[in-house]
Amino acid sequence: MIRVLVIHGPNLNLLGQREPDIYGHETLNEINERLMQIGSMRDCEVHTFQTNSEGDLVSAIQDGGQHFQCIVLNAGAYTHYSYAIRDAISAITVPVIEVHMSNTAAREEFRHQSVIAPVCEGQIQGFGSLSYDLALEAAIVLSSERNQQMKR
Repeated sequence: MIRVLVIHGPNLNLLGQREPDIYGHETLNEINERLMQIGSMRDCEVHTFQTNSEGDLVSAIQDGGQHFQCIVLNAGAYTHYSYAIRDAISAITVPVIEVHMSNTAAREEFRHQSVIAPVCEGQIQGFGSLSYDLALEAAIVLSSERNQQMKR
């Protein structure tokens, strides 16, 4: 069974009430429940974690690198300046998929740069909560491909 860790960064605990015109009305719990349902249909165990703390994000990435085949990460605003998170991603061997609900390139100038993008497997953004679904699908495919390569 594939194991994927979905990490939600700062302010994502406020989904459903935070800027619904940008992030929608779905809560983080609703997104997490849907991801777990998708995972169960795809023989994938999905674990979720949310924190507003940069240090806790670093620890979750480091731990996730030891216990999961892939990490889906929405680092929130830390995406744009956290070299500690970038270094944590660089230090692990499992792929990390960067995800954002909004299209960061179409928003404020400071959101255009992702310091973690160069060390992530890829980015999915701009599709609302569907961005998470797409990132989970990518995580499952990547993990399956890696498992097949390891069996050879």
